[in-house]
Amino acid sequence: MPTQLQRAREGTVTTAMERVAARENRDPEFVREQVAEGQAVIPTNHGHDSLDPMVIGREFGTKVNANIGASETTSDLEDELEKLHTAVHYGADTVMDLSTGGDLDRIREANVEYSPVPVGTVPIYDAVTRVDDVAEITHELLLDVIEKQAEQGVDYMTVHAGVRMEHLPLTDGRKTGIVSRGGSILAQWIEENGMENPLYTKFEAICEIFAEHDVTFSLGDGLRPGCLADASDEAQYAELDTLGELTRTAWDHGVQVMVEGPGHVPMDEVADNVERQQDVCDGAPFYVLGPLVTDVAPGYDHITSAIGATEAARAGAAMLCYVTPKEHLGLPDAEDVREGLAAYRIAAHAADVANGRPGTRDWDDALSEARYEFDWRRQFDLALDPERARDYHDQTLPGDNYKEARFCSMCGVDFCSMRIDQDAREAAEEGEGTMETIDDETDLEGSAAAEVNRPPVGEHDGSDVPDLPTFVDPDGHEEPADD
Repeated sequence: MPTQLQRAREGTVTTAMERVAARENRDPEFVREQVAEGQAVIPTNHGHDSLDPMVIGREFGTKVNANIGASETTSDLEDELEKLHTAVHYGADTVMDLSTGGDLDRIREANVEYSPVPVGTVPIYDAVTRVDDVAEITHELLLDVIEKQAEQGVDYMTVHAGVRMEHLPLTDGRKTGIVSRGGSILAQWIEENGMENPLYTKFEAICEIFAEHDVTFSLGDGLRPGCLADASDEAQYAELDTLGELTRTAWDHGVQVMVEGPGHVPMDEVADNVERQQDVCDGAPFYVLGPLVTDVAPGYDHITSAIGATEAARAGAAMLCYVTPKEHLGLPDAEDVREGLAAYRIAAHAADVANGRPGTRDWDDALSEARYEFDWRRQFDLALDPERARDYHDQTLPGDNYKEARFCSMCGVDFCSMRIDQDAREAAEEGEGTMETIDDETDLEGSAAAEVNRPPVGEHDGSDVPDLPTFVDPDGHEEPADD
């Protein structure tokens, strides 16, 4: 069966392209053209039966990925499916299973089975668990792992094929060396075996596997900077040049490609990093981790990175990989997933507003109108995280009567600016001033905005997703009560 890229080049608008076009409010032919030119990808493994297709590309709504995964010491299948459910509920457009411990095959298969969004993996992690020493990984083992994951229905894989033997000396003067897990594993393999990166030497064989299953490359940035001091250095850019070469090789095999970007970059260098990748990789979608724009805030790196993510998306990054408050500190749990996604959905939406995506600001305008009218219920419904908005309001004013009040607990009755403004405008109608009344209403149903830029978040077609296992609470997220 041909890949989405091959079908697009033939001039065929696939069912996935039609679905994507509907979600993005774009013409299906435009979607096809973007995929055919390599400017957008639709990660759709032939074997992912529960998938609701989505598109990643700079001409579409900015997407957000959530990393989940079990470690050697923490998490199991139950926890991972809970994280998956939380990620989808709070608006993840894709999820990456970064598991390094537990029953990796079972966790991976369950994530694919129960996910309506594309699932990504990093196959080098699986390969490491199958040997006693990294140096024992063989080319055949890597290809076997990649083929098995493709057969399991994984939609995209991070492949660190750009970490070359000749690049490793360029990292010697860094403050934090090689911080990518995949990059460090492959660097160790190269050093101990005295051979070129096996993912690079076997790249065309990997392309053949990907083409058979329509797996999308996420070309990993194994030499990405791990602190501001190492950003935009020779090692990072040498790897990027190789990723540009590999992008074109994958396209020659009819395989879709996106390229991963750096994690720590000073604010003034973020846009330059995006523009350089777009030039070197011929416009292939850029998928960035953050980037973090300062290194001083452990525990708050969902904030430091969301700042950089907004700037990256404004400059043309197509997908943002979220960072949770636990980044650099520990394995995130379901609540950390929620916090990370909130920060990154804000970043993605803010960038789309700044870039003038059609209809994107309608959501902001509709919420502002509800806020001005003291329509608390509609304000909650329109919030990025309705449960959080309602909970914060009700902590101090819980009664149903306060859903009709023209104030909140921050200003109270006497000092609410919007109440004062409304009273002044109403008085003007009676001849006591010149201010006009405000009566705006934004039609969100008729908005031209992409689905990701309209409430509620986390809306996917889950009709092909099996019922969740009994140990995952499908109602674990509190729904707004009927007042």
